Amino acid sequence: MGKPNILLITTDQQRLDTIHAYGNRSIYTPHMSWLADEGTSFMRCYSDSPICMAARATIMTGKHGYTHGLTGNNSSVLPMAENVTLPGALTRGGYQTRAQGKMHFHPIRANYGFESMELPLDYYRHMAEHPEYGVPKGHGVGENEIEPVISTVDEARSATYWTVKRSIDFLETRDETRPFFLWTSFAKPHPPFDCCQNYWALYQGREMPPPVMGDWAMDAGNPRHGLMSHTYVLNNGYRMSDAQKADVKRAYYACVTQIDYSMGLLFARMREMGLLEDTWIIFTTDHGDMMGDHGMFAKSVFLEGSAHIPMIVRPPRKGWTRAGGARCERLVTLADVMPTILAAAGIGGPPGIDGEDMMAIARDEAGAKASGGSASFGDGRDRPFHGNCSDETFAAIEGGYKYTWTGVNGDELMFDLRSDPHELRDLIGREPERAAEMRERLSAKVASYKPGLLKDGRMAVSSVIGGPEDTVKWPGFHSTGYPTDVLH
Repeated sequence: MGKPNILLITTDQQRLDTIHAYGNRSIYTPHMSWLADEGTSFMRCYSDSPICMAARATIMTGKHGYTHGLTGNNSSVLPMAENVTLPGALTRGGYQTRAQGKMHFHPIRANYGFESMELPLDYYRHMAEHPEYGVPKGHGVGENEIEPVISTVDEARSATYWTVKRSIDFLETRDETRPFFLWTSFAKPHPPFDCCQNYWALYQGREMPPPVMGDWAMDAGNPRHGLMSHTYVLNNGYRMSDAQKADVKRAYYACVTQIDYSMGLLFARMREMGLLEDTWIIFTTDHGDMMGDHGMFAKSVFLEGSAHIPMIVRPPRKGWTRAGGARCERLVTLADVMPTILAAAGIGGPPGIDGEDMMAIARDEAGAKASGGSASFGDGRDRPFHGNCSDETFAAIEGGYKYTWTGVNGDELMFDLRSDPHELRDLIGREPERAAEMRERLSAKVASYKPGLLKDGRMAVSSVIGGPEDTVKWPGFHSTGYPTDVLH
């Protein structure tokens, strides 16, 4: 049997709980749910650097941000230029490789191993040549502003639709003598939440799940300005009423649903072409969005809404044992995407990567269950998780406990995710010995790769703020004529 085809689908800024199959009865995602029914859902997947460029570099290299050196949106650090990349290894292994959609690489047009690429820039160039199609992003809402807004083009002219149609075009015109690796990368549901009118209509009047609120949060009366700093900088969520926050979530869900329905077009064409039978499908995202939880919006923190993300691996129908709706509770990260795909392709991974084959992790968990052992949180088989975002916010997960610390004001939190999956009870003061242990372990990890972030053996405070007045808002203004790959 020849090598299988591989389709990697990513979204941008999608929370784990935005998939209907996982229990959210307020959202429509039939095709994401189909993937979950057909494959293995890794229910404890985390983004180790929950911000765009760093997360994508981790997918590309199989290394965590603190290993490859890019932990934020920093164009001066080029990990893909210095490491073996996923598409590079696949291209050398005989695959036809294509990037379709948002990559957020630097330089923008660097292909880092892909044979061909089409970026959102190409969509906007195409639209500029056809003014009769309408003007995308003609509403003026910026790339991080969360106020809901209706798209200024109809669905068939939207960037989401373009991403799928161009993916289908690749499949229809590819070199059929070689297996393919296609990365279909949607720029949504990242703000602006400018869903098309027909998707906004699906959610009008629909009741939204309310944000969760921890006993430690600003809205609960605690001064957590350090943890709120990303919200202050990127959006107006801290100013919004409950009714406005519900509208924001409606628009966000509408963007997710538009992606999902567009995926249906891709899967339908693959089925017609006989490609679903021998194609691995991996679905994930770069990071999530707080969506009002604990009073926060946006990303970059290691709370569940921001860092806990979907990860589904759906093996081919032919020649493979299919998991069929299985769920794996072992810790995995975006660094595991590269070795999982290379293993599926029968290609050895490069030395020095952090990731592991997720299907092997799932088989190990299944074996533990079959032998009567534990396969849940803290069973001794989980790898410890460490995260670093922009050398400012850090996290460790071990034995079911999560500890997170930010250099802004030195704010810290600790939760037992086994009993408190929504992070409602801060355990720093309730379990001081455990907190000290987690703090020490995180400090030791950071010292191993960047000791300058510590002072006298402890994580160093980098800045102090007393509220939004001490920050500078960056709403992400970009016109469609500006040469950037961050137009969503």
